[in-house]
Amino acid sequence: MPPSALPNPRGPSPADLQSHLYTSFLNRKTADVALRVQGSWHAVYNLHRVVLIQAGFFQSLFTGGFSESKGKLVHCHSGPDVIDIVFDDPNITRPAFEICIARLYGGGPPLHIPSSMIPTPSFPLTPSFPSSSPAASSTPAGHHLATPRLLLSLLATSVFLAIPSVAAPTLAAVLRTIGPRSAVRYLNFAIGAGMGEPEEGELDAAVGLEGVAEIIKEEDEVEDEPSQQRDAESGASDKSPQHTLKRPPSDSSVGHSSESDHFSVQKEDPGASEATDAESSRPHAEQSFFYGSVSNKVGEAAACWLARWGVDLLQYEQAALESAKPPRASSLLSPWSAMQSQMSRRRSTTVPSRFADSAEWHPGAGKGRATDVEDVPLVWRRGGLSARWVRGLLSSDALFVRGERERYDMARTVVEMRRAEGVLEEEEREWDVLFAEGIYYANMTLDDLMMIAQDMSPSTGKPYVPQTVLQSAHWNASVLRHKITVRTPGTTSPAPRDKELGISKMTKDLADLPDQDAPHYPVPSDSSMRLGDIAGLEGASMEQLFDLAAASFDAPAPTGNDAPSPTAKKPSAQPAAEANFFGLQQARTPASVCAHVDAGGKARWTAHPPMRFAVEFWDVDALKEKSRLHSHTVWYAGSLYNVYVQVVRKKGVQLGVYLHRQSSVDPIPPPSIPAVAASMSRGERGHTRGASASATTGQRPSSSSGSGNYSSSTLPLSRSTTPQSSPVSPTTGTPSSLPNNLPQLATGAGVTLPATGAPVMPQQPYRDPRTEVRAYFTIACASATGASLTRFTSSPDDFRVSQSWGWKSSSLRTEEFMEVGPDGEPLASATTGLPAGREISLRATVVLGVV
Repeated sequence: MPPSALPNPRGPSPADLQSHLYTSFLNRKTADVALRVQGSWHAVYNLHRVVLIQAGFFQSLFTGGFSESKGKLVHCHSGPDVIDIVFDDPNITRPAFEICIARLYGGGPPLHIPSSMIPTPSFPLTPSFPSSSPAASSTPAGHHLATPRLLLSLLATSVFLAIPSVAAPTLAAVLRTIGPRSAVRYLNFAIGAGMGEPEEGELDAAVGLEGVAEIIKEEDEVEDEPSQQRDAESGASDKSPQHTLKRPPSDSSVGHSSESDHFSVQKEDPGASEATDAESSRPHAEQSFFYGSVSNKVGEAAACWLARWGVDLLQYEQAALESAKPPRASSLLSPWSAMQSQMSRRRSTTVPSRFADSAEWHPGAGKGRATDVEDVPLVWRRGGLSARWVRGLLSSDALFVRGERERYDMARTVVEMRRAEGVLEEEEREWDVLFAEGIYYANMTLDDLMMIAQDMSPSTGKPYVPQTVLQSAHWNASVLRHKITVRTPGTTSPAPRDKELGISKMTKDLADLPDQDAPHYPVPSDSSMRLGDIAGLEGASMEQLFDLAAASFDAPAPTGNDAPSPTAKKPSAQPAAEANFFGLQQARTPASVCAHVDAGGKARWTAHPPMRFAVEFWDVDALKEKSRLHSHTVWYAGSLYNVYVQVVRKKGVQLGVYLHRQSSVDPIPPPSIPAVAASMSRGERGHTRGASASATTGQRPSSSSGSGNYSSSTLPLSRSTTPQSSPVSPTTGTPSSLPNNLPQLATGAGVTLPATGAPVMPQQPYRDPRTEVRAYFTIACASATGASLTRFTSSPDDFRVSQSWGWKSSSLRTEEFMEVGPDGEPLASATTGLPAGREISLRATVVLGVV
C-alpha cells in the first residue's frame, strides 16, 4: 500500500475531539456524573468529569479526597454518579451556569453586548442614553444577549466555579459597560446586595443550550420525596451516592482568597434537614454574597463612574421629575430646578452652569434628550443609591462638583428629592452626618454661611445645617486667617515669614487635645493610585483575579528630576473596599481615631479642612505642544490657584496636569470653556451692557468660582496599561502670551479651539504676604468614560508665586480621547476644526491644603 493510502497516524485533531465532547454534552450522552442543581432553578445535567475538572471547583471536588472523587464503574444499569449542588446564591442563574459549563466543553453561545451599552470617548454616557434600553430583537441569531444582569450572574457563577477563562473576560466586560443604566446595579452587586431585578430581553436558558438540562418540576420533587425517605430508612444502597455541595452565605467583609474555599461539602443527613430547610428559607435580602477582590474591583469602577457623572445624572433626574410633577414641586428643589425654570433669562447660579445660558444645555430640551421619568435611570432618587452611599459620594473628595457651596446645593437637592417621597428616619440619620461632616463650610464665604444658616427645608421646616456647625466653620477660617496675616506687636509686617504656618500636628500629639471629637485632616505623603483599572485582566488566573486589591502603586513626588521614574506596583496599605467607599471616602477623621489610622504615630494632621474644587477642560486635542490651557482661578488661604494642562511629547503623547500658584498682580489666565458657550457668549456680548464677567458666563461669583461653563463631559485617561509616573520640574512664570500660543482654528462661529472665556478674578478676603508657602495637594483624574480614576498626591512642597507643580504620566496619555497620527501628533480637532461634543472634556478634582 502506498504511503499516501495509509490512514492518518495522528488520529483525530484537537478540533475533532472538542467537537466530539461538545456534541456529547449537547446530546447528554456517555455521562459519568449527573449534577442535580437546586437554586433559582432545579435541573439535572449529565456531564463528564474529565471536562469538569478544568474548573477549580470540580477539580477540588473530584481530586481532593472527597467521596465524589471515588467514581464508580458506569454501566447500563447503574447510570452516572448523582451529585446534588445547592446554589443558595441568587446571583447564580441557569443561563450563566449553562454558559460556564459550555465554555469548559469549548462551546456555548457567543455573548452579544449591544454597542449602545458600551460607553465611548465620543459617547461617554453610552450611545443610547437617555433612550430606553436596547431591545432583545437586536441580538444576532445564535448569540446570547449580555445584559448587565447576565454579566453579573456570569461573573458570580464563574468565580464560584473557579473558571478564570470565563471570570476574567466577564469582569473586563462588566468594567467596560458601566454607564447610566448599569452603575447602580453594579455597585449594589459589589456591596453584596445582589444583581437586581431581571431586565428586558433576558432568557430562562442559554441560547442553543435549552436541551442540556432535564428540568425537575415541583410536582416531580414531591413525588420523589417518599421513595427517597424509604431508601434512607431501609438503608438501601443500590442507588448512586448523593451528596449536597452547598456554599455558605459569605460574610460581606470576607472574600474568597483561594480556590479551595469556594465550596463546602455536607453529607445528606435526615436529622439535619430541619436546619437546612430553615437556612434555605431565609430571605435573600438577609444574605450578602461577596466575591473578594473581584467585587471590590467592580465597586471601584462603579464608584468612580458615579463620582464622575453624578452631577450630570442629577440634572437628568431633575428634568424628568419636573416634567412629571406639578409646577409647585419645583419649589422643593431650589437652586437646580429654579435655575431650569428660568432658562429664558440669565441669572447667577450655585451649580455647574451648563444649563444656565440656553435651552441647548437643558438635558430635557436638546435633541434626543429625554424628560420622561421612565427613560432616566434611578440614581439619586429613592430606589437607586442607598442613603449611606448618597452620603458617601456627596462627601467624597472625588465628586466632580465645582466647590463646597455647589456641593451643599447638590446635597440639598438630592435630600429634598428623596424627602418628597416621604421622610424616613434611617435616611435622616445619614443626612444629619452629610450636612454636619461632609461639606467643608470653612472654605465658604461669610455670605454663603449666612444664607445657609437661614435655609430651611420645606419638608421638615428645619435648617439643613446646625448653627453650631456653621459657627465652628467660621471660627476655623478665622483662626487660619489669623495664622497667615498676624503681625508681631511693634511691627508693620506680618510675622510668619517661614514657609510653614505650624498648624499641623503629629499623631501622638493629638492624644492631648481636650476635644477628641474634633475633626482632623491628614497631611498626605507622595503617592499615586489607580482605581477601577482593567489592566492585567486578560488571561488572568483565579489567584491573579483575587489579587486585584493591589490596585495602588507608589510614585515619586513632583521634583526637579525630569527623568522618568517607573516604580514597582505594590499593595495599598488600605485596599479599596465597601467600608471606605471603594477608596473614595472623604479624608476626615476625629482626633480620637487618628491613632488607629496611623499605628506608627508619624503621620501629620491639620484641624483646617483643605480646599476642594473641580476643573474642566474642553478640546484638549486642539492644544499644541507646550501650550497651556487653564482652568478657572480659585482663592484659598490668601493665595490664588488654578490648574492647567499641557501636551507633552515624550515617549508618545502625554498630558501633563499642573497646579499653579497664580500671582495676584499678573493677569488672570482665560479659562477653558466649551466652544458652543464661547459662541453664545460672543453673540450676546453686545447685549450685556455693564454686566460683570461672571454674569456673562452665567456663573455666581464666590470664593471658589472663576469663569467658564460646565457641561456633561469626560476625562481622557488610559485604562490599558499600568501607569508609570514621571516627575515634572517646577515651572515658574505665567505666560503673558498664552492666548497667542493657542491654535487658531475656526469653528464656523468665529471661535478658536480650544475656546477660552473671559478671565474672572475671584474674591480675595485677604492675601498671604509670603512669597513662598508650603502646600500639599491631590489631583484626581477620571478615565475617558469615568469608570477608573488616577489620583496623584504630593506631600507638602514649596509654592512660590507663579510656580507650578504637577505630573505627566503614562496613565495620562491622550490616545484614549483623541486621534493620534503615526508621528504621535493629535489629529482630531486640529484637522477638522470642529469642537468636541457637549460630553467630551477633561475633568479633574483637586484637594489643596496648607501647613
